[in-house]
Amino acid sequence: MPLATSRSGMEITELGKTNRERRTVPKADNKTKPTNVAPEDFVAAVEHPVRRADAETLLKLFARVTGYRPKMWGPSLIGYGRYAYRYESGREGEMLMTGFSPRKANLALYIMPGYQDLSAMLERLGKHKLGKSCLYINKLSDVDLDVVEEIIRFGVDYMKANYQTWPE
Repeated sequence: MPLATSRSGMEITELGKTNRERRTVPKADNKTKPTNVAPEDFVAAVEHPVRRADAETLLKLFARVTGYRPKMWGPSLIGYGRYAYRYESGREGEMLMTGFSPRKANLALYIMPGYQDLSAMLERLGKHKLGKSCLYINKLSDVDLDVVEEIIRFGVDYMKANYQTWPE
């Protein structure tokens, strides 16, 4: 039981000491949440024929590699599985474990651990660009799909080993 609460909202558990672990931080709503839109319907509505065909291929590839069914997250992300996160600040939430988005300019693949340990795979991948947790590909014919599969599998295995995860 706290003795008092500091001006910054931290509970004082011993005289003159604060316990950051017990600090209550309001849970902020994630802007990206699961929706009831069918991923197959979303992909069917993609205008660019190559991007649509690539998205159809990725729907099957991600499902096969993860063993999970796709779910729309927000208006344009197709996710597989979900995981719980908690930052040092206390902010917490849930997000897709892995997935992709067929954008107008490119395909964005979301591999949540990031790409810091994947240099050997990325060298074999083919033409791509990197973001923090995003892998940008213009079209699937630019890359080796076997390497894409390795990267997805690495990401899912990492998330399962390091976070609480669920298949939906």
